[in-house]
Amino acid sequence: MFSGTYYHTLDPKGRIIIPAKFREDLGESFMLTRGLDGCLFVFTMAAWNDFVAKLDVIPMSEDGGRAFTRYFFANAAESRLDKQGRLNIPQTLLDHAHIGKDVVSIGVNTRIEIWAKEVWDDYISTPAFSEENIAENMKKLGI
Repeated sequence: MFSGTYYHTLDPKGRIIIPAKFREDLGESFMLTRGLDGCLFVFTMAAWNDFVAKLDVIPMSEDGGRAFTRYFFANAAESRLDKQGRLNIPQTLLDHAHIGKDVVSIGVNTRIEIWAKEVWDDYISTPAFSEENIAENMKKLGI
């Protein structure tokens, strides 16, 4: 399980250091792809395979199903960390997430999310991320 928030800087070659706590659970290779809300998703291979299995049930006859699978697969890349624990992020994914210099990585249970710091700061200040909204959603889910 991934948890925590970590701040990094992107180096000139498009690499960030993945926290040691995350490296332990990532495995030798993992999947990096577009995420939602302006971030990138990093899945272990096991979590990616579970995610793919869920996508496989979406009917390809539906426009939404085709768009959904294309969104995640078109820029998905099997990735590995270098010997210093850095992840090289392809330019298309850096552009998608508007990542410049300052980067935030967060653990979200079965995945890691990588955010541009400015985008993350904006996101956590939205009403959707307010304690009141979170509490209301917990109540709806019976938590």
